[in-house]
Amino acid sequence: MTKNNNDLVDFLFEAGMLRHTPRSGYAFLGSGKESVADHSFRVAIIGQSMALKLNANPLHTMQLCLYHDFHEARTGDLNYVNKLYAKIDADAAFKDAVKDQDLAKHLLPLWQELVENKTLEAQITHDADQLDLLLNLKREKDLGNTYAEAWAKCCIERLKLEYSIELAKDIMQRDHSAWWFEGQDMSWWERKGQRE
Repeated sequence: MTKNNNDLVDFLFEAGMLRHTPRSGYAFLGSGKESVADHSFRVAIIGQSMALKLNANPLHTMQLCLYHDFHEARTGDLNYVNKLYAKIDADAAFKDAVKDQDLAKHLLPLWQELVENKTLEAQITHDADQLDLLLNLKREKDLGNTYAEAWAKCCIERLKLEYSIELAKDIMQRDHSAWWFEGQDMSWWERKGQRE
């Protein structure tokens, strides 16, 4: 007799809730927005990139990054002001989310590793979490939000790894649009509206 996949299906629906769970700090910043899923995606990209540079395990780091905020499907995202008054049990939320899963034997050790923060991969994950926020803050600063720079300074202070601090300095010196605007053949801008 085969076991049905209801536990896995429920877990996958829960993962989808992260698309609809907003990161709440942007209300205080006054501009910008993203979901927890948006955030976790780029954290995984940052984590993998950093792991490759720091000779850590890039795939393991990506796993840690993908699950670092999974509990927020149940708890929501509390910003720093919320956390002064509201307490959540992220540990219980994560464990409840995976307790009936065949995946639990793989995911609970990842969660424990993140909580303990002793491995290089976990440390990269925590810094990647901050670097994703920093990238968003730099974009908001470039677009004129005067509060974003003060937030960015606080964000940089939370970084632990030397490479993360170096990367943060580079982020703050680079225009957020340089990847597509600078150094490209921009003749198509000049031809706008003209038939080729």
